[in-house]
Amino acid sequence: MKKIITLFLFLIIGITIASAQVIKGRVLDENGDPIASATVAIKELQKGVSTDESGKFRFTNLPKRELTLVVSFVGYNNNEKKVDLKNNEEFHIQFDMISNANLSEIEVFGERYKQPEKLDAITRMPLRPSEQIQSISVISDKVIAEQGALTITDAVRNVPGVTLFGSYGGVKESMSSRGFRGIPVLKNGVRMDSQFQTASGIADMQGVESIQMIKGSAAITQGVITDLGNAGGVINVVTKTPKFVNGGEVGVRVGSWGQFRPTFDVQSVLDKNKTVAFRLNGAYERKDNYRPVVSMDRVYINPSLEWRPDDKTSVTLEMDYLNDNTTPVTSTVNFADISTNALYDMPHSKFLGFENDNVNTKLLTYSARINRKLTDNLSVRAAYFNSAYNVDNTSTALDTINVYGAKDIRNYEDPRRKRTLGRSLRDDKNTTFQLDLIGQDVYTGTVKHTFQLGFDYRTANAQTKALESKFIDVVDVLNGKINNARQNVTFANPESIMPIISEYTTYGIMAQEVITFNKYLKAILGLRYSSISTLSATGKTSDAGRTENDAWDPSFGIMVSPIENVNIFGSYTTSTSLRSAALILTDSTLAGPSRTKQWEVGFKSDWLDNRLRFNFTYFHIFTDNLTNAEYVGTQPTGLYYKAGDLKRDGIEVELNGRILSNLQVMLGYAYLNARYDDSPSYVNGSAPMNAPKHTANGWVYYTVDRGPVKGLSLGLGAYYVGKRPVNEFSTQYDGHTYNPGVKPFDMPAYTTVNAQVAYTYKKVTARVFFNNIFDELGYNSYFRGGYINQIDPRNFAGVVSYRF
Repeated sequence: MKKIITLFLFLIIGITIASAQVIKGRVLDENGDPIASATVAIKELQKGVSTDESGKFRFTNLPKRELTLVVSFVGYNNNEKKVDLKNNEEFHIQFDMISNANLSEIEVFGERYKQPEKLDAITRMPLRPSEQIQSISVISDKVIAEQGALTITDAVRNVPGVTLFGSYGGVKESMSSRGFRGIPVLKNGVRMDSQFQTASGIADMQGVESIQMIKGSAAITQGVITDLGNAGGVINVVTKTPKFVNGGEVGVRVGSWGQFRPTFDVQSVLDKNKTVAFRLNGAYERKDNYRPVVSMDRVYINPSLEWRPDDKTSVTLEMDYLNDNTTPVTSTVNFADISTNALYDMPHSKFLGFENDNVNTKLLTYSARINRKLTDNLSVRAAYFNSAYNVDNTSTALDTINVYGAKDIRNYEDPRRKRTLGRSLRDDKNTTFQLDLIGQDVYTGTVKHTFQLGFDYRTANAQTKALESKFIDVVDVLNGKINNARQNVTFANPESIMPIISEYTTYGIMAQEVITFNKYLKAILGLRYSSISTLSATGKTSDAGRTENDAWDPSFGIMVSPIENVNIFGSYTTSTSLRSAALILTDSTLAGPSRTKQWEVGFKSDWLDNRLRFNFTYFHIFTDNLTNAEYVGTQPTGLYYKAGDLKRDGIEVELNGRILSNLQVMLGYAYLNARYDDSPSYVNGSAPMNAPKHTANGWVYYTVDRGPVKGLSLGLGAYYVGKRPVNEFSTQYDGHTYNPGVKPFDMPAYTTVNAQVAYTYKKVTARVFFNNIFDELGYNSYFRGGYINQIDPRNFAGVVSYRF
């Protein structure tokens, strides 16, 4: 290990920066005052920097050729100039910007020439998505506002192949991608829910600047697998930070089922030297539901502060707090066993729970980030993220009535269901620390290097308490009125319950490098060492049950650019799961680690002055050495056995951006072939639960930019989720199903169609949203856990906002 670190340090120290051309310049407004944080990009090199507080910028190590510089800043027209460096070692230039209050340089994927804010929290590299070897998608706040997205699912359905695995009663969002359930959902780089099966998130979109996703293996930056979905990708919800401008926006949204949602976003520069800026976002929301009793009440606040003491240093402090009360819902029941789709289309006038039902979620995240430029080519980045996720869940559970006289035979056709009321608590704390040395555009001769050498440390500590589950009554789902009245139930004192504790600590040392040999060829290399210590216990913790393991994960690939705006890539990465490594098999040996190996090939391309992006990816993912618990009948023996392998192949295609200056599109399609292979537990060729073969998304947004109705915009979206199995097709009892050998039915496919009409006049914008226009019936489900949740039926909302 020491030799590897020493080798990387010598590599960095030994790099000789070759002499090359330099451009220095300044960006000024119409009054001759400097513009800070303007983006200055070199078209031909796809390279960009930001101006400092004096409006100055600098490029070094440039080739001897003619280059095109483009300056952009929100509220100003783009300014473009050509410079000839063939005979000039140092070129000085000034840009005088002309304001345009109606201009916004934010695209559907973020800013054109810059890396999206905080993308380096999950990639650890200072590169734009098209320059990186991973498959990366970004949804900007521009899309969130235009579509009226209120949830993570609303936003990421614009990413091909990403679907909601389950909402667990409509109280959280657990996502799926590439056949993996429980893709980790982070907020500003730190996970919210460390439960390995769900890895879910909850967020208020008012504070979200973008949602970013790495699809497939992210082991180089995220470390060993701690969740079921790690190898399928990672989603990062990025909150808003100061932009060093004075202004803001207030708005109010009203909609179906009594929705009322006021919001605000205010930011200000706090000193005359423009070194400190503050931003504050907030929202309140309450609404009822198309079912009786069900409601939601939420408060959200998001302050942030950024300090730039000089042009080489930035310090950013953030906090994000959400307090949400939502009624958990079971939308339907299935009047047959798992082999048959007999889902009851339950009238909206019915609710199967009680007035007691409520899930209170409190989520607090905060972070501190420091970036320091050491030279024009070297910088240091340090970041600390922390989250506290607390859930108090009181909810109703339904169960079948067994066949009379038979203990284990369930009568699914009987419309009666037993109702119990239970309460559980979860206290989930997570931290992440990252430290990186970044080198960008460092030359050894004619070869350019961009590299990262980093360290990270993560902790997760979750304590759960199941207080009690009390039988209430038997209800006929089909016939008669359902009693929803509040029940006089007293649960056990939480202090008297011993918590179930699950915790881990993990650290990693990693190195990544992008080597640019010439304008046609790049090589991408990465290597990570990870160590993890895990503990599961009831009551007080001790080191007696602690296990420790480590793993190495490599990553490598090549990128070929036959023409300037097209990058063809191929890559290989691995991810390692150590969760089952210490389990004892039936032959008394240890299970050992499970590895996921991923191959990707495809291309990334930018068109129309980087306004439009078209990407294609083919992936092949192979996960080996799966394990399952051994049962005798329905009783576990405490031993485990090998459960075979999982293979996943597929394609993902996306077209995002502006085709015309006033016409933007987001189009995507994903095909997935996920199946078990060589498995004694599952039928070979069968797919994992909730893994649709086909998904598609489309969004078209047109703005009238001239004439008498200038400012009018129209948006239309359609989203398709294909059929998918509601459970694994098991060959033997696995602790989750009572009928092994029976093929589970497929949850039906569905398509939702949404529309938006907006009009902007000066600083006021009014929007009307039409959601699920054709009133499509669709479900998400964690079926074997008893959660079947209907997508919202047809609904409407209106928003009025004012910018200042």
